[in-house]
Amino acid sequence: MKLILNDKEIDILECESFKDKLFGLMFKKDFSYGICLNNCRSIHTMFMRKNIDIIMTDKQYRVLYIYNNLAKNRIVFPKRNVYYTFELPSNLNTYSINDILLLKK
Repeated sequence: MKLILNDKEIDILECESFKDKLFGLMFKKDFSYGICLNNCRSIHTMFMRKNIDIIMTDKQYRVLYIYNNLAKNRIVFPKRNVYYTFELPSNLNTYSINDILLLKK
């Protein structure tokens, strides 16, 4: 899957297993891709090596919450109506609340 940001395509890895969701981007030093956590309403940035952008959407990929440049060792507590959570490299997000994410499968 690819996410369209600023006329660029960012590769998105879909995390479906418990292990993939648990580790996410933890311990990754350099990454130019993002991950999609399905059925995920909260996250943490413990053990992250760098800041990340978070986009939380409903099942139709409508943006409900955005956290830009979220620092290491932070917690985003559970949010209502969230189904997909996207973890992206920092300072890439151009979406606003209520936008629909543009995805290519």
